[in-house]
Amino acid sequence: MFKKKPNIKALAPLRSSDRRKIADQIIADYGIDVPSRETADQAQTGQESATIGVGAIRNVLLPDNSQSARFTTTAGKDLKQVSGTIYIGKHPAQPQRVLWIKLEDKLLPTVYTLWSSPGLVPLLHTPDVVLQKLRGGADLMTPGLARGPPFPPKATKGSVVAIASLEKPTVPMVVGICEIDVASLQEVRGAKGHAVRGEHWDGDELWAWSQGGNGGGNAPDEIEGWDTNRGKGSLEELLNDVTVEDSDDAQNEGGVPIPSKAAEESQAKHQNEFVEGEDAEPFERVGVEGKELSTKEIDEIFWNALLYGLHHHRNTNRSDPYHGLSFPVNQSALVSNLVLPFLPITTSAQAATLNIKKTSWKNAKKFIKAFDKARILKSKDRDGGECVVVDIDFEDPAITNFVPYKLPKKETAGAELGGGGGGKTITADLSPSDSSIGQKLNKIDLYKPKEQLAPVFAASRANHHALYLPTELRPIINAYIDSEKLVSDTNKRLVNLDPILANAVFDGSTPLDREVLAKGTVPRDALIDRILKSCSPYHLILQNTETRDTVKAKAGHAPKISIVLETRSGNKTVTKISGVEVFHIQPQALADKLQKTCASSTSVGQTAGSSPKKPVMEVMVQGPQKEAMMKALEKRGVSRQWVEVNDKTKGKKK
Repeated sequence: MFKKKPNIKALAPLRSSDRRKIADQIIADYGIDVPSRETADQAQTGQESATIGVGAIRNVLLPDNSQSARFTTTAGKDLKQVSGTIYIGKHPAQPQRVLWIKLEDKLLPTVYTLWSSPGLVPLLHTPDVVLQKLRGGADLMTPGLARGPPFPPKATKGSVVAIASLEKPTVPMVVGICEIDVASLQEVRGAKGHAVRGEHWDGDELWAWSQGGNGGGNAPDEIEGWDTNRGKGSLEELLNDVTVEDSDDAQNEGGVPIPSKAAEESQAKHQNEFVEGEDAEPFERVGVEGKELSTKEIDEIFWNALLYGLHHHRNTNRSDPYHGLSFPVNQSALVSNLVLPFLPITTSAQAATLNIKKTSWKNAKKFIKAFDKARILKSKDRDGGECVVVDIDFEDPAITNFVPYKLPKKETAGAELGGGGGGKTITADLSPSDSSIGQKLNKIDLYKPKEQLAPVFAASRANHHALYLPTELRPIINAYIDSEKLVSDTNKRLVNLDPILANAVFDGSTPLDREVLAKGTVPRDALIDRILKSCSPYHLILQNTETRDTVKAKAGHAPKISIVLETRSGNKTVTKISGVEVFHIQPQALADKLQKTCASSTSVGQTAGSSPKKPVMEVMVQGPQKEAMMKALEKRGVSRQWVEVNDKTKGKKK
């Protein structure tokens, strides 16, 4: 349902009484056990304990200071419009997330709620390869059910369920609604029909929502509290018992049937047996290279990537005592220059998996501290918590004896995704993902005459409904002056006003207008300037070979790009830039480039007050980065005259 971004209205605080009411509805709908109040003759301490228990459950389900917002989206093959309410809250040490979805009278938990509330709904399982289809918007078919029968007794028709993979059986990744009575199934192999209709999943637009536009949170590797003892314990154990020659007795064990090669070829021509939906593709076997990496394996890849980066700089800059580096090196620059270009990324799936957040260190600072502990480098913390590298031991055996592995070449897809290139891609002037670099822009101001000036344009047979450049308007006005013989006999620079010019240009609303009307004459240049100001403004921003004939002009004066410097959290300066879209610049691509150029963190979010249908995005960079932004804009064809800078740190506008 939320594969496409929904239209979310403004957030509103949730009153405490409403929050308790909604939490009590959740408790009732999902049959959550609540401590009962003690009887009147029981001790006061017992009453307090019961009350605290109810409050704690409410806070887990819907924390204090939660907010709500209405949303609209489309669902189904017929794109039926659906509206509802989302409830947003924040668990301890976690950012704000969408926790609940209300559709009609049904409240659905998001994956964030399930990750913090084990056992809230029945948990079903399916192989990871099927789960990936579900995370693309497909529905789960009955043959795709695994680890049963028996299935959870509460997984009845119309009930809300969660779906996890066999590889991570304790981590719900999809929230759906049962379309059949799953609990009563006695056999899944060979069965047909929908089992669960997917409503929300890890990776959709509600999962990705965050207050600062930082994207969704990573799923944990394991969650205590979910029942993991039912059925087979892993995908390997399940598949060991299921082959294409299995007897009927073996089929009774449940699980997902594994088709033969001939069956796969036949099945590739039809819709997937296990999933159904707009993104459902033929079922394919996934080899060893397609399996999900463990945290330990991701740690090893990141560790080797930094060693590779240091080994590369040591060998390519032997004459330099610092081997091409300038100390201190901040954590962002180290990751951008010495880690990301040396990751063995060849596919988009690997790019999504190989993320520093999915390592055991979780962030760059702890990653650097691990190398400091291994005495490969020295680091120290700066004010504000930032970690910088002050020295590197390039003669450490881990660097000198490192054996390089094959990286994707600079022109391959893997290099574009952040891996490969041996560190050269980060210094390239042109980014394959940012087509705006090197573009040529031309800003044109146009003017449309108002209806009262039609006789002026008729004199030169010009169309008064057309758009004109200022240089094109001057000869048209001069032609009218000459045709009507309005040039003053005493001063050739003055023009005598006739009724048409007087009514269309000088309406007598200002003292200057009344003075001109009283005299009956006006300087030629002043007349042309007043006619120009009376016209409706339009503008064009042409890219490369575009012309006035191929691009439709937009009403109003051409907008300017806004750069704002302001102070946050006491003494931290941030620089924000917005309005780049009209200049054919993608905000996310610009943010990625600024992150590397400034060696600082960046974020992209919607500017306050912009329309949800046509949002204006804002790129925020840590630190005073005005000049870096100006240079980035100039590389993209933007003149400095088209940029407005507001430096709030100095309290004045430049």
